[in-house]
Amino acid sequence: MKNFILIIFSIVSVSSYADYSIEISISEQRLYLTHNEVLIRSYPISSSAFGEGQIENSLMTPLGKHEIQTKIGTNVDKYHFFVSRQHIPQAAEVIHEAIDSEDDFITTRIMWLTGLTEGFNKGSNVDSYDRYIYIHGTHEEGLIGKKASHGCIRMLNQDVLELFNMIPAKTAVNIYL
Repeated sequence: MKNFILIIFSIVSVSSYADYSIEISISEQRLYLTHNEVLIRSYPISSSAFGEGQIENSLMTPLGKHEIQTKIGTNVDKYHFFVSRQHIPQAAEVIHEAIDSEDDFITTRIMWLTGLTEGFNKGSNVDSYDRYIYIHGTHEEGLIGKKASHGCIRMLNQDVLELFNMIPAKTAVNIYL
């Protein structure tokens, strides 16, 4: 009986990952969240100002199938920022105008992506996880909807907070043109 319960729990846990999925359209600069294949949210985003590509140090947004490997920032105050994924207990000054500042603050929450296609966005010099590709908040909210990031997917702080609280780690993410 104990093994039966463990198997049922494992099946339920694995299926919850599949309940949610994220589609990111580069051409539309939108992130679409589905639950059981039904669209439940649509958010404006910013992908890379340098275009799309997989290569390490390119500052481009990688395409293809990913999943959320790690979620960082539970209980961090909105607008606080991170350096090397470490919470800095200080709020970033949010810029609401379309101004590209010298800083590239990662704010509020981080959802760290890992690629799923060996040789395309996983492994060697194309690995999205090793490239530190995230879905995250930004202090440059006025640039959301335009290509402005350094490879990551930027979101409005309120939106990234909502998304972070809704989805589990291992949620599927597909980034396409």
